Amino acid sequence: MKKNEYRVYYYIDSQNKKSPVEYYIENLLQKDKVKVFRYINFLQEKKGSLGEPYTRHIIDKIRELKVGLGRNRHRIFYFSFIGKKIILLHAFLKKTQKTPITEKNKAKYNYQDFINNQKVTLKEYD
Repeated sequence: MKKNEYRVYYYIDSQNKKSPVEYYIENLLQKDKVKVFRYINFLQEKKGSLGEPYTRHIIDKIRELKVGLGRNRHRIFYFSFIGKKIILLHAFLKKTQKTPITEKNKAKYNYQDFINNQKVTLKEYD
């Protein structure tokens, strides 16, 4: 990877030392995984800056990456951070028209946890 390129990181929860996004992706069907990885790579290529229909603003600095595959509508909350970093915070399968407040709250919690514990809460996406 070139020095000037953006890098993608999984947020790691400071309490249980696990990544909610990595866990979510690991448990997808193979065809869903492939598409999710393709979208994450596209997000990285575009330096975290994608508009509709790929992403949308959620709250504060948090955006959602929208990955659709048939009836499955995967959502990955992320934000761009200093040093050309894209941090993947939270992921879920969207089943309703509106994004559930519980999912937004999980992303906000993870964002705050990252901000307060930056040194121990990242794992590089590969």
